[in-house]
Amino acid sequence: MGMIRILKRGWTVSMIIYFGMAILLNACETPFVPDDPDFTPQIVVEGYVETGTESLPAYVILTRTIPFSASVNEQIFGDLFVNDAEVTVFDGTNTVRLTEVCLQDLTPEVKQKVGDIIGINADSIDNNICLYIDIFDQLKRETGRKYDLTVHADNQIITASTSLPEAVELSDFKWVEPSGQPIDSMAELRVIVKDPVNEKNYYRYLTATDKDRQFIPPPFGSVVDDAVFNGQEFEIPLARAQRRTKDLNPDTFGLYMRGDSAYIKWCTIDKAHFDFWNTRDFAAGNSGSFSSYTRVTSNIHGGIGIWGGYTVRLYRLYCPPK
Repeated sequence: MGMIRILKRGWTVSMIIYFGMAILLNACETPFVPDDPDFTPQIVVEGYVETGTESLPAYVILTRTIPFSASVNEQIFGDLFVNDAEVTVFDGTNTVRLTEVCLQDLTPEVKQKVGDIIGINADSIDNNICLYIDIFDQLKRETGRKYDLTVHADNQIITASTSLPEAVELSDFKWVEPSGQPIDSMAELRVIVKDPVNEKNYYRYLTATDKDRQFIPPPFGSVVDDAVFNGQEFEIPLARAQRRTKDLNPDTFGLYMRGDSAYIKWCTIDKAHFDFWNTRDFAAGNSGSFSSYTRVTSNIHGGIGIWGGYTVRLYRLYCPPK
């Protein structure tokens, strides 16, 4: 077992079981075939408020839907973003208006910082991306608080609420040998969580490494709840996240390089936030010629998308050479 360090600044058997449980739990999702003939654009909200280790300021991205069968070019992509909206957040004490920021209006240094907030390499993006940020960090970002989002855009009013649950930290971790063909240079990460008694808890995680410090979620499921482990100490594998644009090698999928460090962004979230990612991850993984569409659960009223809270703990876990 290793000592947990909180940062201040071939398929394995356990993975097959973990992903299998996720598929079984999600098998009852409602199939959804999108309508195209009478398409009416909707506003899509993607916004987050965080507290905890190196937590990010609250931000919201607003875009418009396009028909399912539509192609996307540079002009259409640029028109997707909703500008000149009024975006406010009430934290239970104060109402804060978020400031619209567009990447093309920023200096290279500030542009990259904003890119880090929303998880993109800003230098690789030619299109102008706009978002709304609490640039002066005026919101009180504390566990136990509720955050009410209100958006006035395109003659519409859009609302949503989220919360910041109490943190549930990782209590321990260990590196184990991958199943199947031995790979001396790689290892599987398993973590131990002591789930609180008599309360429902929901978790999401993202990972990064020494070679790529940008946090991204794993491609086949980034959330877990305590439905099976309520009030118990449980152990789960945390697969190394890999971008969907890259080929996934089943022999090394989810494994970490020995001699490298795993950076884990471990988040406690509320049920509505969990339901969004649970259905979204299932829909993203349920692709192919014989797959049905799945309606992603949203907590947005008057639009679609997610307004979610993250109570964050960051860990650096060193994977020693064999």
